[in-house]
Amino acid sequence: MSIDLDFDRQHIWHPYTSSVDPLPCYPVKSAQGVEIELSDGRKLIDGMSSWWACIHGYQVAELDNAAKSQLACMSHVMFGGLTHQPAVELCRKLVDITPAGLEQVFISDSGSVSVEVAMKMALQYWHAKGTPKAKFATVRKGYHGDTFGAMSVCDPQGGMHQLYQGFLPEHHFVSAPQTRFDQAWNPDDLTEMAELLGNRHHEIAAVIIEPIVQGAGGMRIYHPEYLKELAALCKQFDVLLIADEIATGFGRTGKLFACEHAGISPDILCLGKGLTGGYMSLAATLASKQVADTVCSGEARVFMHGPTFMGNPLACAVANASIDLLLSSNWQLRVAAIEAQLSQELTACRELANVADVRVLGAIGVVELNAPVDMASIQAMFVDQGLWVRPFGKLVYVMPPYVIEPDQLSRLTKGIFKVLSQLSMGS
Repeated sequence: MSIDLDFDRQHIWHPYTSSVDPLPCYPVKSAQGVEIELSDGRKLIDGMSSWWACIHGYQVAELDNAAKSQLACMSHVMFGGLTHQPAVELCRKLVDITPAGLEQVFISDSGSVSVEVAMKMALQYWHAKGTPKAKFATVRKGYHGDTFGAMSVCDPQGGMHQLYQGFLPEHHFVSAPQTRFDQAWNPDDLTEMAELLGNRHHEIAAVIIEPIVQGAGGMRIYHPEYLKELAALCKQFDVLLIADEIATGFGRTGKLFACEHAGISPDILCLGKGLTGGYMSLAATLASKQVADTVCSGEARVFMHGPTFMGNPLACAVANASIDLLLSSNWQLRVAAIEAQLSQELTACRELANVADVRVLGAIGVVELNAPVDMASIQAMFVDQGLWVRPFGKLVYVMPPYVIEPDQLSRLTKGIFKVLSQLSMGS
């Protein structure tokens, strides 16, 4: 059955797309391995892992079988007053593999909601202690999701949610870390945050940050020492630390969780995206026992949040299979090999006149341009190369599935160089 693209264009709102002049959409027939097959038969190597989630690729037998087996039992049951093995097993796994001290798991349905949950935990924590704090602190160039609370801690100047200034709660922002991952650490990076916490810790419930890699806010990769010293500052000034690992969790940066680069454990941790290997929406917010018990010792006596699809058995079963598959694989070697190949093969882009920077960490490769791209035209150029690469702003980047083969990754990197070379000559 063919896809009615006219109906799609007239009636379906795609992400970050206009209803007046929508960006082109390419009809997909199927996906397997690291390839997306369009309805016209063209196959595209997926450099996006479907927005960073499909870490194992598509049509993964272990994940397919987990979903089928769970469907034979139940696809969903409410989590209020009930529990089930897939959720218990998943929470046990998460407690075991995440940084030490995170012992209480709250399951939700999307990464953005996991941030909302984390922020509510922080607010309710201080309320329960009898010293309510209503502000959050973070760094510029950050991105934490599209829901209301999450938007309020995204960069308000030049970020995706600048439009909503004046409607969102106002929080504290300091300059983003400037020392790159591979540079000598500059302690001055932390001066603004230290001053802010020193002066305002009495009103700041938590600092929220994306560990090591700032994702959709700019694909910036910063020095682990910043995160290490930030964690120490939060302890010094009695402020909670929320680590948003929605994009970086489950091996993407070369560590199972990006916090490991700095050897820190946050008070609250947000997970999503790769949690189910990209099969379905599921997220988790983990907290220390001290945070959880304090939240539940206050006036409400419970944590005031309860998603309808919390602990969905089908999603939990797939998440369990995805974590098992990841941990039993040689993912560290695969991610290290992807990093080495991206570092070597994207270097050529540095010579292009329209390229400002190239940076790589783990299975993340970023080419930053001097000017924003025209999404429709550059997308078409990549599709013509047999590639699925979806840039944003000035950033052309790849975050491929870990199972990508070297020749497929080379097609991605060579395609990026070719497209950017054509754009450079045309500018």
